[in-house]
Amino acid sequence: MIQFTHVTKIYDGIYEALNDVSFLIDKAEFVFLTGASGAGKTTLLKHIYMEEKPSSGHVFTCGYDSKYVRNRDLPFLRRKLGIVFQDFRLLNDRNVFENVAFALRVTGTKEREIKRKVFEVLALTGLSHKCFNYPNQLSGGEQQRVSIARAIVNDPWVLLADEPTGNLDKDVSLEIFKLLQTINSWGTTVILATHDLFLIDQYHYRRLVLSRGALIRGGDANVKPKFSENTL
Repeated sequence: MIQFTHVTKIYDGIYEALNDVSFLIDKAEFVFLTGASGAGKTTLLKHIYMEEKPSSGHVFTCGYDSKYVRNRDLPFLRRKLGIVFQDFRLLNDRNVFENVAFALRVTGTKEREIKRKVFEVLALTGLSHKCFNYPNQLSGGEQQRVSIARAIVNDPWVLLADEPTGNLDKDVSLEIFKLLQTINSWGTTVILATHDLFLIDQYHYRRLVLSRGALIRGGDANVKPKFSENTL
């Protein structure tokens, strides 16, 4: 599903954001990605959806190899991924329904199917009654639920969540986390980047722990690459 093999990322020829990172994540795993601010969590996630490419090593995501992937392939890769950010990234001039529907319209989905799928995920996330509200009419927790609904409306193989509870209080954070657990129970791989020790300690999922760009827990230096030019 996702594999990093000796991945190093260096910016400006000086700053080493990732240092020889190797790990394998299987289908339907739930994984915590942890580490202090600046440890490399966001950089690692960007390599999964290939906004960034390694300076050396390989990333393999859902059938795509970072070494051979073409720019025209990236939209197809990202349709297999759902991405949730700490700052929500909602369209403020569109209501809840339109924010979620946007993810389907860019793929050319028919309007009847858009309506069905949007109302389905809004029901799951507890937002059916808010479908005509705009982001500025929602609480922080509700906005994050919209962000999650948008991320899962395309039935992604993998859900990446980058500090999704960082701006939320403890009770709301737990609600968001339980929603991610539900999504994982369907067979979706979930990678949750967080420094929320309450969640990490309470739930005994696998941890990938970064420190100054190095993976100090949860990885495997002996992971062997499974890449080839025929991967795609």
